[in-house]
Amino acid sequence: METLTWERVARATGAGGDPEAAVRQAYRDAGLVEPEHVVVLSSPAAGAVAAAWLTGDDARRQALEEAVPAVRGPGGADRAQALFGALRPVGEPGRSVRDVVRTQPWERARAALYAELGPTGWAALWDQTGGRLWPQVDQLVTAVRRGLADLGGEALRQVTLDAVLGQHDAPWLSAFDGLDGLKRVAECAGWWWPYERVAIITERPVELHLDELARLHRADGPAMSYSDGFALHAWHGMPVPAEFGASMRDLTPERIRNEDNAELRRVMLEHFGYDRYLAESGARPLHRDETGVLWCIDLPGDESITMVEVVNSTPEPDGTSRTYFLRVPPWVQRAREGVAWTFGIAEEDYRPERET
Repeated sequence: METLTWERVARATGAGGDPEAAVRQAYRDAGLVEPEHVVVLSSPAAGAVAAAWLTGDDARRQALEEAVPAVRGPGGADRAQALFGALRPVGEPGRSVRDVVRTQPWERARAALYAELGPTGWAALWDQTGGRLWPQVDQLVTAVRRGLADLGGEALRQVTLDAVLGQHDAPWLSAFDGLDGLKRVAECAGWWWPYERVAIITERPVELHLDELARLHRADGPAMSYSDGFALHAWHGMPVPAEFGASMRDLTPERIRNEDNAELRRVMLEHFGYDRYLAESGARPLHRDETGVLWCIDLPGDESITMVEVVNSTPEPDGTSRTYFLRVPPWVQRAREGVAWTFGIAEEDYRPERET
């Protein structure tokens, strides 16, 4: 597949294909006996809980069962109890076969390509395939891992090390020929856990919202969500509380000032708008000259936000002139100094009268 197609695989949502058949093929491709049990679950949260429960001792199993709901959302406790009930008849999963199913085939495929192409050729191939896609997908993988750690602590974080990443293995799979079983799983499933006797497969998200830099982002709901209620909330890649989006609809300058978390306060300001905040908070300019107006927003327990208000010298088609707010370092004391800084020059070298 071309890289663009693999990008679609990494971002795909909803049901697709037959994940159980795909996983069984991946076992066969690795020279393994197919698993006796295949458990298909709705999210990586449910999959991680199942993997931690199946591979844990009695104390861990009891702790997981007492930590319900293991999956967030309405009815989460009932779903968690149903999950544990379904796992009890499965029995011992055996050892993890992740290395045999995933890592060793990858190493062989990479070694063959490296021997064929040489170091320069391999580097060029990686730049054109997985190297382009991995930074985007790595953000999603990191966000899911963080969400699982927040949900279940060290037990769930540790169990992610046994997971094959399904659609999120797209960057690596895009670079290799063969690996048909692994590619088939990636095309139709999310994270999955392969053990000798049991394979745990999870579905892809039902919703995925990204910004222009491929970071998780949504103001009015979860940025990534699964059918069982497990969800990740984020603003331009930064994790935010689940209720944060709803609170953004009723923002006021006072609410922004009273937010204790500095990172969330910056998000609120960005969403509210710096110009609107300046207007509604009664802020006063620090300095004014022919280049613009220097403003400062004092934030409790955080670095002040300093901006220069400038008017575009080129009129819009309707004859109006657009106003912009340029973020500058807090040490700036004069409007001209701030505008010069945005051009990367010293204040004394900035001469707007020479602009064309």
